[in-house]
Amino acid sequence: MSKINKGIILLSGGLDSLVSIAAMKTIDFKLALTFDYGQKSFKKEEEAAKKIAEYYGIEHKIIELKWLKEITHTALVSEEKIPELEEKSLENIEITTKSCENVWVPNRNGLFVNIAASFADSLGYETIVIGANKEEAATFPDNSKEFIENINRALEYSALKHVEVTAPLIELNKEEIIKRGIEEDAPIELINSCYDAGERHCGKCESCSRLKRALEKNGCFDLIKKLF
Repeated sequence: MSKINKGIILLSGGLDSLVSIAAMKTIDFKLALTFDYGQKSFKKEEEAAKKIAEYYGIEHKIIELKWLKEITHTALVSEEKIPELEEKSLENIEITTKSCENVWVPNRNGLFVNIAASFADSLGYETIVIGANKEEAATFPDNSKEFIENINRALEYSALKHVEVTAPLIELNKEEIIKRGIEEDAPIELINSCYDAGERHCGKCESCSRLKRALEKNGCFDLIKKLF
């Protein structure tokens, strides 16, 4: 299948950004951007993102945003313990909303997309790919279809060249994303989706709970042993 345009992937090193690359076969990915905003898991994210970028042959850049840590007061960057969330609580909107507040980084995806848009506008790349998805959109508004639609409207004015944000997983939950990743032969064993700084996935934070549940539902018990 021929590539139809050049793209940038927002590459956290997690499940969603990995499967987004694998799913977008018509995009010629030229650049992967990983952001360091002082998050506890950055070193693990950097390592995973580097391996994924190398696997797909994409140039990889780290963008430092030290000032963002200074204005962020949630558990992802502070001394506060990362909140734990059991799998049985993942469908409880009150609990997941509180969990979102405890790990919220101000305007994170909006900032990341606009930085990527500066690269795209300068280098002539048409597409920015983000791993926004249906499951996380329930509590994280910057993962929603409305976010994608409205930031594209803004880019019509803020970028001289045509730049479009696309989220290939926007209609999928985590179970479906794992299934899609398997279908696309994505190297899921390379990912880091954990909020914490430990050597392996902690298995207790919200991101880990969502990943583990999705792996279990797809029967991926060997991957669970590798990651957790």
